[in-house]
Amino acid sequence: MALFDMRLQEIHNRLHSKELSVSDLVSEAFANIREYDGKIGAYLTLNEEGARAEASRLDAKLAKGEARGLLFGLPVGVKDNMVTEGLLTTCGSQFLKNYDPIYDATVVTKLKEAEAVTIGKLNMDEFAMGGSNENSSFHPVRNPWDVSRVPGGSSGGSAAAVAAGEAFFTLGSDTGGSIRQPASYCGVVGLKPTYGRVSRYGLVAFASSLDQIGPITKNVEDAAYVLQAIAGHDPKDSTSADVGVPDYLSALTRDISGLRIAVPKEYLDGVDPQVKASVMEALRMLESLGAVWEEVSLPHTEYAVAAYYLLASSEASSNLSRFDGVRYGVRADHAGSLLDLYYDSRSQGFGPEVKRRIMLGTYALSSGYYDAYYLKAQKVRTLIKQDFDQTFANYDVIIGPTAPTTAFPLGSQVDDPLTMYLNDILTIPVSLAGVPAVSVPCGFAEGLPVGLQIIGKPFDESTILRVAHAFEASTDHHKQRPAL
Repeated sequence: MALFDMRLQEIHNRLHSKELSVSDLVSEAFANIREYDGKIGAYLTLNEEGARAEASRLDAKLAKGEARGLLFGLPVGVKDNMVTEGLLTTCGSQFLKNYDPIYDATVVTKLKEAEAVTIGKLNMDEFAMGGSNENSSFHPVRNPWDVSRVPGGSSGGSAAAVAAGEAFFTLGSDTGGSIRQPASYCGVVGLKPTYGRVSRYGLVAFASSLDQIGPITKNVEDAAYVLQAIAGHDPKDSTSADVGVPDYLSALTRDISGLRIAVPKEYLDGVDPQVKASVMEALRMLESLGAVWEEVSLPHTEYAVAAYYLLASSEASSNLSRFDGVRYGVRADHAGSLLDLYYDSRSQGFGPEVKRRIMLGTYALSSGYYDAYYLKAQKVRTLIKQDFDQTFANYDVIIGPTAPTTAFPLGSQVDDPLTMYLNDILTIPVSLAGVPAVSVPCGFAEGLPVGLQIIGKPFDESTILRVAHAFEASTDHHKQRPAL
């Protein structure tokens, strides 16, 4: 695990000084995958042959002293809902178990341009629908801190792989908290950028107005490195924002003197007492570094979960209509008619959670119910966005817990979808507002990691990274690793 404890910058320095080779890094990653992934289950597809060939090519460049990319030689795992040319992209679903894309997602292209090495595709809740990674149609992911517990979802494989040392960093996608919540449960750093900051081209859509790709890393500095490489405008994505990308690394000054922090009282109500205690201790630490914090109210928080599941399910109903047994993935055998082909393919290909959300979304969009449900949820979304806007008029960041509890036992909430949905109650408002947020480790409760969520103004990832880095530099929570 020694290599995995190094910062990306330190690894780069050792590569440049010839103390390490890219092949060393790739070999270490696959050695850890062989040792640990049998009990973690983070990967669905491995790219060992391709990764070793790429490592040899990059080592040849290293020997010649040629220009190297920002993520040169670093092994990365990619969530399995980002298309990868020549490498299966299943979205954790039986529907796409045979889908071999013919192009790369923009973020995958950017990883290649930065000269990272893709080592495999990571397990996830089917079509990113879930908060525990138990909805994968292949096998669940287990939390490296306690294999009897969930890693969070839907990017559970991405978070577990980093925590277990099976990748130097990973990419996840966040619709309602699917980067931040698993990062919290697995004791790693998870960053959801502002909606539009990172291209969604090639990301298999769940809810198009909410989905956003971001990095999961061991520390905040590494998150800044990865965001630097993947952020930017993309003409292939109509929702990509044409906004300049700042130098995120230069923002990591650790200086937060005079910083104004808002702490929503709604984010502290009903959370586990030990989680709350860790968050309060983190606030005192930030205060000692020169920041000031005050309790505020985000009054529409209580409506966020209901609004989110109506909106996300409605968009899922529309997006997943393309999976019909004709154009993508698996096709049902022996269908008697075209309608039977649609029915049988979708019945066989989709799991229960995906079916549940398609039905909910279709109902919300149907004639007679659109105004009562979908339109009203959109109005609530606007109110939630206004809560954030009003708070950011007076404060630099908003801080609270990432999740109301630590990781829960596998199977404990499978039959109770409402309780499962409520695990995202603290991350969903951020997604509805489209603002950036990062989860960083801030303590432990009965041996399980607790995450601190730092929320920023639109396109102000620099500030939340600066605050997270200052906090991280004053603690050692991020340095602790599960006893695999």
